[in-house]
Amino acid sequence: MAARGHVQDPNDRRLRPIYDYLDNGNNKMAIQQADKLLKKHKDLHCAKVLKAIGLQRTGKQDEAYALAQEVAALEPTDDNSLQALTILYREMHRPELVTKLYEAAVKKVPNSEEYHSHLFMAYARVGEYKKMQQAGMALYKIVPKNPYYFWSVMSLIMQSISAQDENLSKTMFLPLAERMVEKMVKEDKIEAEAEVELYYMILERLEKYQEALDVVRGKLGEKLTSELQSRENKCMAMYKKLCRWPECNALSRRLLLKNSDDWQFYITYFDSVFQLIDESWTPPLEEEHSLEGEVHYSIEQAVKFIEERITEESKSTRPLRGPYLAKLELIRRLRCRGCNDEYKLGDPEELMFQYFKKFGDKPCCFTDLKVFVDLLPSSQYTKFISQLLEVIPLSSTAESEIALPADIKALQQHLCVVQLSRLLGIYHAMDKMQKLTVVRELMLRYHHGLEFGKSCLKTELQFSDYYCLLAVHLLLDLWLEEGEEMAVWQCLTLLEEGLSHSPSNAQFKLLLIRIYCRLGAFEPVAELYSSLDAKHIQHDTIGYLLTRYAEALGHYAAASQSCNFALRFFHSNQKDTSEYIIQAYKYGAFEKIPEFIAFRNRLNSSLHFAQVRTERMLLDLLLEANISSSLEESIKSMSLSPEEDDIPWKDLRDNRDLTVLFNWDPKDRDISEEHRKLSLEEETLWLRIRSLTLRLVSGLPTLSHSIQPKNSEKTAENGVSSKIDTIRSLLQQLEAAVDSGKKFLEQKIQYPVLGPPPTRMAGFFSNGSCQCQTSLFYLVSDIYELDTNGLEDSAEVQERIGNSFKSLIERLTDLFNKCKGDLIEVRDGTLKTQPNLLENLVFFVETISITQWVSSYCDGVLRPFKSNLQKKKKKKKETNVAMPPVFTHFLDYVTELQTLTSNVIDHIKGLEIILTALKLEELSLKDTLLLQEEKKFTKTVQGKVQSSYHHSVQEIGELLKKRLDTIKKLKI
Repeated sequence: MAARGHVQDPNDRRLRPIYDYLDNGNNKMAIQQADKLLKKHKDLHCAKVLKAIGLQRTGKQDEAYALAQEVAALEPTDDNSLQALTILYREMHRPELVTKLYEAAVKKVPNSEEYHSHLFMAYARVGEYKKMQQAGMALYKIVPKNPYYFWSVMSLIMQSISAQDENLSKTMFLPLAERMVEKMVKEDKIEAEAEVELYYMILERLEKYQEALDVVRGKLGEKLTSELQSRENKCMAMYKKLCRWPECNALSRRLLLKNSDDWQFYITYFDSVFQLIDESWTPPLEEEHSLEGEVHYSIEQAVKFIEERITEESKSTRPLRGPYLAKLELIRRLRCRGCNDEYKLGDPEELMFQYFKKFGDKPCCFTDLKVFVDLLPSSQYTKFISQLLEVIPLSSTAESEIALPADIKALQQHLCVVQLSRLLGIYHAMDKMQKLTVVRELMLRYHHGLEFGKSCLKTELQFSDYYCLLAVHLLLDLWLEEGEEMAVWQCLTLLEEGLSHSPSNAQFKLLLIRIYCRLGAFEPVAELYSSLDAKHIQHDTIGYLLTRYAEALGHYAAASQSCNFALRFFHSNQKDTSEYIIQAYKYGAFEKIPEFIAFRNRLNSSLHFAQVRTERMLLDLLLEANISSSLEESIKSMSLSPEEDDIPWKDLRDNRDLTVLFNWDPKDRDISEEHRKLSLEEETLWLRIRSLTLRLVSGLPTLSHSIQPKNSEKTAENGVSSKIDTIRSLLQQLEAAVDSGKKFLEQKIQYPVLGPPPTRMAGFFSNGSCQCQTSLFYLVSDIYELDTNGLEDSAEVQERIGNSFKSLIERLTDLFNKCKGDLIEVRDGTLKTQPNLLENLVFFVETISITQWVSSYCDGVLRPFKSNLQKKKKKKKETNVAMPPVFTHFLDYVTELQTLTSNVIDHIKGLEIILTALKLEELSLKDTLLLQEEKKFTKTVQGKVQSSYHHSVQEIGELLKKRLDTIKKLKI
């Protein structure tokens, strides 16, 4: 009889259909199947957990949790139940419960390698480093395998990294980790490269650089083989830390002899040569120069060495750029020391010219030379460019008025020269007509270059795309510096045309996003950003391009979508990073673990994350509070509390990529470090204002609970008096933040065209929204005072409230006046947009919403007072009881508020009618620049802007109508 195969556990067979249903997303059937199975087998714990997973996925979290806890209380040890519970707890975002699960399992089955391993990984998910260390050692005692021992060592390093006290880290955790590894070294038990890497990491963190160097150079260092030159790179790092410049020099020299194109070693070579010169170092007479061999310690030797590299390169079959660029780098360094002329290295202009002749047809030529253009005297710029143009094989034809390249190599050379011309400021010095002539020439070259890319795939870029980009940059100069309105439409036209030929060009898309947003048209932006297919960290680095404008331009649905998109990435970061850390432990990539932790912290402290979270909650309140649900319910669903501030202000990090757009501007026009700092300061100030506004709004429902007038004990019991203190404290903080914001704006900072977009703060102050919103919160404080003290003897407060109502209506009317005007105007055949009117309208809707929430609070306070007075009136049968003036003030205010909101809605309807009636296709644009085939793209562009404005106005109008409906319900 043949030997029997693996006998399947009957329970596995019974559970299989439930697993299948869950895998296919059929959660209801999974629950039904689990119920059937549990009727027959009540003690089948795994079926209960699988049912809980089904319940969790159908939104019944409480039932799922209760069921899971039933099974967890029994402390199961079967693998199916444990794995299923782990999956469930992860989906519930409760990884701490998994640790309790495996702690119980390990107690019951103390010799299980699998359960101990799972327990260690469960601790890793929640960052319990101390327990990880203990679990690792417990595992090593059961199964003495090296990886488990080093898991424990790595957990000690993690304790040292996370320790608040750096002294404790260096005196306790790291020395203990070092002793643990030394024990393995002495017993000759080190097996893997990861273990050597870990030892090196410990010594480096302990600043024992000499010992780390000995490890790398010794027998253990032979195991460092997974990365190219891993051993040499680690040696170099330690030599630098120890300031052992002879070894640095000799090692970099030796590595350059092997590969004379490795730029990092040229930098180290030069650094070390000049350090040795400054130290007046001389080699020992009898011994070797250094551990790594011969040392160069004079400029003459360095010059000779670089010349030799260039001579050798000329003999090689493959052209290498490194030696030529190294010569330019050496000239730069010698110039800094004021001793260039003595060494006859040549004229930088001539060297760059020769470099261009050799590598000009490579796309990298421009970026290589860009670093060294400061070696050229400004008086030679035009001559240098002319010299480069002379060597490019361009030929004139009968059809073309300009000389064009005959092949791709010549095109690349010419493109390099054009980019250098922009970088050297030659285009910036031109007048308007010259710039327009250059734009026309660049577009002719762009269209001609498309001939070379006919066989390109859609995912490939056209060879001549940069011509189009450079033409757009020139037009942007005309628009923003000279106020030439036509130029911006031509920018969009050229970019849309470029995108039709090169659909994967991210630069075209990014530039279109920036320009459309500046014109106030968000609709085309959402599609463009989506087509960029941003991946992972890019949601943090370039997401600001989308989230800055979506809500500000009145596209509320798109704003919700873009915020959700960004938040999904940030929220999944916690879970994902835990998985990366676990994989790093499993595969021994220990040096990556601190990197993953740093990455997680970087994202948690992201400025963009804090901004999106705050704006998302404000947006939700704007769209829902007192429309589909009460303000109190909305705030409760967000778990918002006025006392809590979860933004890590001290650790905020600006992760935005502000250089994502290609730029060929000279240094004085480019984004500087100062611009970055100022932008971060502005963004942080604006975030503070928004965050405080959100917290103030979230405090309103806490004040709305009924308070007995003049009953201070009751008030204190309810804790409401402390709530008003919180509101008043937040209001003071808001005033301080607003003052800081105003001071910041007084600097009148102008960021570069393609630099960081400014915040909405300037508009918030200038249109009056800020004054409206702060006065609303002061009104809350006055109403609260009236509520606690009662109507008697409150004439002063009532008068203050009446005045607040009047000034509020005046301010809101003023804000509305700043929203009046046409969004698109046609002037002399040119389209003129006014996006600031759109932003003002958005601010008006937001301010009206806050007005309505505060008015609802007023209504809730005044209604019981009026009701009590009417009851007294009936009892005493008096007809001449004088009503307090606050009721009249409030009723007049609500009436005026309704009238004002209705007027704004009528204005928006008027804007809709104008935008619908605007026949842009009939508009004949007076221009001499665009070619006939480009005219169709102009119509497309104008249509997109018109459609976007139309949708913005529609969404703003719809939201305002809903707000008006809720204002109408304010009746005391």
